[in-house]
Amino acid sequence: MYGEFSLYGVFVPTLLGLMLLAYLLKSGLRVVLQRTGAYRHIWHPALFNLAVYVIVLGGLFSLMRWMQS
Repeated sequence: MYGEFSLYGVFVPTLLGLMLLAYLLKSGLRVVLQRTGAYRHIWHPALFNLAVYVIVLGGLFSLMRWMQS
């Protein structure tokens, strides 16, 4: 995995890009869960959102490492 990538001459860490992508995916999933009413069955929505974010970020990181090898 590359440590950073160049964005108009500014080196940006790859992890930052993965974190932004994970946040966007988690936000989309949150909207879907809210519309389906799934949050009525979740005890602590903030902890659930954090856990989903960490799972999505870990999945993206693993996918990126798998694609590099």
